[in-house]
Amino acid sequence: MSASIEQTGVDRGRDDRRWTVAEQVAEAARRRFPADVLAVAVHGPLAHGDDDGGGDREVGMLVVTYRPGTGPPPATRRVDGVLVDLTVAAADDYLGQARVLSPLWPLTADRYVTTRALHDPTGWLPTLRDEHLGRLARARPAEFSTAARQAWYRGSAAHARAARLAEWYETDQALLMLGEARLAAATVTGLLSRTYFRDPGDAVRRTGLAGADMTEVGLVLARQAEELTARGRPVDGTVDELLTG
Repeated sequence: MSASIEQTGVDRGRDDRRWTVAEQVAEAARRRFPADVLAVAVHGPLAHGDDDGGGDREVGMLVVTYRPGTGPPPATRRVDGVLVDLTVAAADDYLGQARVLSPLWPLTADRYVTTRALHDPTGWLPTLRDEHLGRLARARPAEFSTAARQAWYRGSAAHARAARLAEWYETDQALLMLGEARLAAATVTGLLSRTYFRDPGDAVRRTGLAGADMTEVGLVLARQAEELTARGRPVDGTVDELLTG
C-alpha cells in the first residue's frame, strides 16, 4: 500500500493544541461512558504526524464502543479553536466496514490502517488494521475493477453535468461538478492501482488531477474507460446487461 501503516502511542511531547483537545475528548468519553468505550484514537493528519502542526486543521477522532447505540453520539464541533470530527462506532460494526471494498475505498482505507491510540487497553486498533489488510490480501482483481467501474460512472456523470453547466454559463455550479468529477476520477485511479489516499485533497493531488480542466478530466475518464474495458467489462452495455448485473 502506498500510504503508511502506523498505529503507535501518542507523542505527548508535541507542542500542538490539537493533541491537548484530542486527549481531553478521550478522557471525557472514558469518564462519562466507562462501561461503553473500548478504544479511542485519532486518524488523519494528526495520526500521520507529519503535517505542519497547524492548530486550525481538523482532528478526526474515533470512539469505539462494545455495543451499538452506546457511548457518545457522533458529532462535529469546534473545541478551543480546534475542529473535532467525532466518529462513534460499535467494534463489530466498524470491523465490518473495514472488510468492505467499496468505490470509496481509496478515501476510507487510511482511517483503518493509520491511527494513533489515545486509549486501547485490549489492542483492538491493531485488530482493525489487520482485518482491513487481510481483506485486501484476499480481494480478487475483479473486485477492484467492479468498484472502479462504479466510481467511473459517478465521475462520468459529474463531468457531463459540469460540461452542460459551463455551456449554460452556470460557472459556479460547473466548477463544483468538475470538482466531483476530479475526485471520482482520482478514486478510479486509486482502485485500479490499489492505492489509497489520506483525504480528497491528497487524492486529486497525487493523481495529477488537482486543477485539471474540463478537457483534461475528460481525457482521464476516457483512458480509464479503456482500461476498464481491457479488464474484461466495458463501461457501456445493453439493457439486458443492466438488468442482469
